[in-house]
Amino acid sequence: MGIDFGLLRDQCERTLGETQFSGLGTRVAGKVRDNYIAGKHRYLVATDRVSCFDVVVSTLPFKGQILNQLAAFWFDKTRDIARNHLVEVPDPNVSKVLECETLPVEFVYRAYLTGSSSTSIWTAYDRGEREYCGHVLEDGMRKHDSLPEPLLTPTTKAEHGAHDELTSREALIESGQISAELYDKAAAIGSALFAEGRKWANSRGLILVDTKYEMGLDADGEIVVIDEIHTPDSSRYWHQDSYKRALEQGGDPTQLDKEYLRVWLGEQGYRGDGECPDIPVDVRCEATRRYIEAFEQITGIAFEPNTEPIEERIRHNLGLD
Repeated sequence: MGIDFGLLRDQCERTLGETQFSGLGTRVAGKVRDNYIAGKHRYLVATDRVSCFDVVVSTLPFKGQILNQLAAFWFDKTRDIARNHLVEVPDPNVSKVLECETLPVEFVYRAYLTGSSSTSIWTAYDRGEREYCGHVLEDGMRKHDSLPEPLLTPTTKAEHGAHDELTSREALIESGQISAELYDKAAAIGSALFAEGRKWANSRGLILVDTKYEMGLDADGEIVVIDEIHTPDSSRYWHQDSYKRALEQGGDPTQLDKEYLRVWLGEQGYRGDGECPDIPVDVRCEATRRYIEAFEQITGIAFEPNTEPIEERIRHNLGLD
């Protein structure tokens, strides 16, 4: 397992930044996925774009392949827990899914007091706040401490280019954005998925620290899990052994997610405002290496990078030649 850094550096010149596939459907661009809506279905094209602080900051080699295939792994693994929108994976970067009505909430679950962004639970706690998304936090906790129990800390579902905002169950219901019944049903699904994700990660020597779920309603009005699940983009992973050392020594656990990139950008003084600094090739490659390590440790499968010209391959696999 593992990957050659020379291959990663070469692929930095051939990443998939955006797509324009005519004949596939109506294109709607997300932060990292290009969506093509075609009647009852949607094609999710996982590009190599990477976003930090709700801003697309660069591309990472093979990132789209890793995310698409890891999301498919988790969707398949959790079908007995919750319905999801995945129909098939016709290409390493593409998923064909059911078209759903997206709920206006991102269901964010946190099991540890951590994070580096301006909206993270640790950032809020460190500046003295003891109420977070409707939850009261006890005094005397340290960075990276396990929370007494996992917390659901929802955010609004912002339009592309805007920032998600922290909120609470009460605020969402009071504003009329979602009913109490629908929120609670979706929250129960998310809690079950998070419990299963943490259990599986633990069996693989990892800690699933936090994650977010997006959900929608299908044509029958039933809740369906959409977008992605338990990927290094939507989740934070630590090595179990590095977490123990971090608590003992007062450092940070090894991160197998895009937190590595967030921290690097923060060290350059960038947190989402103004012009993003250029990210060196070696930093991009190291970020990808961590994504690959997460993929391989979670799935137990060696990542096999496909180096064919990406757009040509997608056109062929989707019959768009």
